[in-house]
Amino acid sequence: MSVTTRAGDDALRQLLSRQLDVITRRQALAAGVTVSSLRHRLGSSWQSLIPGVYLATTGTPTIIQEQMAAMLHAGRGSVITGPAALQQHRIRGPAADLIDVLIPASRRRQDAAFVRLHRTTRMPKRVWRFGPLSYALPARAVADTVRSLTSLRDVRAIVADAVQRRACTVPDLSEELNNGSTVGSKLFREALTDVAEGIHSAAEGDLKDLLAKSDLPMPLFNASIFDNDGTFIARPDAWWPKYGVAVEVDSHEWHLSPHDHTRTLERQRRMGKYGIVVLPFTPKGIRTQPAEVINTIRHALETGRRPANIQTKAAEAA
Repeated sequence: MSVTTRAGDDALRQLLSRQLDVITRRQALAAGVTVSSLRHRLGSSWQSLIPGVYLATTGTPTIIQEQMAAMLHAGRGSVITGPAALQQHRIRGPAADLIDVLIPASRRRQDAAFVRLHRTTRMPKRVWRFGPLSYALPARAVADTVRSLTSLRDVRAIVADAVQRRACTVPDLSEELNNGSTVGSKLFREALTDVAEGIHSAAEGDLKDLLAKSDLPMPLFNASIFDNDGTFIARPDAWWPKYGVAVEVDSHEWHLSPHDHTRTLERQRRMGKYGIVVLPFTPKGIRTQPAEVINTIRHALETGRRPANIQTKAAEAA
């Protein structure tokens, strides 16, 4: 092997190492791989992921290798957004077969295979990096995801999850809402308003929607309850201070461990000690037995009364 060939092989290995074993045709040729050698590799040890973008191994590509291929196809400075970015930030989002990538509005590239390109004049000034990959920050990823959704429940679930996990704040999301496209912004705006008013999950959103359709008074969502000495009592999902009635949405999504279940019971016992009527419902019950839920709450409000020894502080936007 000549020194020139050895240097070329070293450069190719270093490039593949930096790019998670993903490489473009142009890069391979620049690294000294001949057209005939490239053709041979594609028939044996390499595979095509996107036209002109290859994986230099056999077997099924990983998610991050597909994302690397998406960025190479999109070109320098591109940024992954949408559900793929939400997943990286540990925010619950919709499953997606496509990888959404932001590119400058002036760039002439087309969608290909599993890559969906989004031309924008608002390329992110800051990104979240994972090795060679660049992702939109959480607020931008949320905004880019929810604008394509048609269900308020789905939009609210993503917005609430992002805020609950402290991936971003309500002001962060509000900035994205105001600065971004108006297309698909209606549900985003409504969901953000709900979360700012205390809605913490899709199930709480379902409860809010159900109550809004009834003739019952609206509660405070996730307000903090204290006794007159300032001792914290609880923060129920919904709270009617005038009637001393609280609703708890018991969701396995957030209460997975015996410890969480024990804390829930202790919280409900504390409220009961102060004369608060606690009504627990499951998310499924709210969705499938709405009349029963409304009737139960109605009866409690009709018979309840304001406890004399407690104070309420409304939830603050995160």
